[in-house]
Amino acid sequence: MSFALLRSHGRPALAVIERQFRALSSTLAITDFSAPGAAAAAAVKTNENNNYLNNSQLKKAFVSTSVRKYSKKTAAPERAYNSDSDSDSDDERDNTPRQRQRKERGNSEFWRRKMRTLHGVLDVNKDGVISYDDFMLLAEKFASLGHLDAKAKNEFRDIMRTTWEQQWGEITPYNLVTVEQYLTEMHHVVNDKDLKKKVHRFLPYLYKAVDKDRSGSISLTEFKLFFRCLGLTEENAAVSFAVIDKNGDGQITLDEFVKLGKDFFVSEKETHVSRMFWGPLVDH
Repeated sequence: MSFALLRSHGRPALAVIERQFRALSSTLAITDFSAPGAAAAAAVKTNENNNYLNNSQLKKAFVSTSVRKYSKKTAAPERAYNSDSDSDSDDERDNTPRQRQRKERGNSEFWRRKMRTLHGVLDVNKDGVISYDDFMLLAEKFASLGHLDAKAKNEFRDIMRTTWEQQWGEITPYNLVTVEQYLTEMHHVVNDKDLKKKVHRFLPYLYKAVDKDRSGSISLTEFKLFFRCLGLTEENAAVSFAVIDKNGDGQITLDEFVKLGKDFFVSEKETHVSRMFWGPLVDH
């Protein structure tokens, strides 16, 4: 029975095999490999087929590599720009002339008005110009309050002398700074990264000089001492203190004092509380 099943189901498969065998025999019969050039042609054809396969494989490999290479996500370039805490809002990556003009400090009339006010404060002897003598007179006024020890007094004088030499040059009776010269120099200072960091370095000594109880904070009474040394009135001190004491606790810490003094130099916002740091602004 098994033999009968094999015969019945195997006949179609055998017929197919026989037809394929006859077709292959016919092809071999037609191709005469003994004919001149036939073997070479067949070899060339075989080589071409092999080359085609090899080239196809290489192309596939190349395309695959290329896809992998360019499909990888490249990391976003690191921003070269870091926001400066002193900067108001301008993006320093912009480098057009208009952006540079916007970034530059000291171009507003309000800022110039503040600098004219400070020039009048630093002109201690009120002769219309600032001299090295004015710097020393100012240092002596604060030192004479008696709240600085000998070491702090000497450091204060050294700071004032160094500040003068770095900003105005040699110490001579003929080195006098007019209002316009002061505006020009301070414009350069607030736009120079290194000089801007030094413009307020004498402020801690002013603070310590008026912190008579050495509590680490100054009250309105002590702030009045500060204004008195600047040649300003107690009424001016009361008005300014009310503005700069933002939290209304009646005290100004050293950090607050120094920050307010620094902001006076660099800020051009007319509503900034630091505008009152050196007293009422001049009208022109």
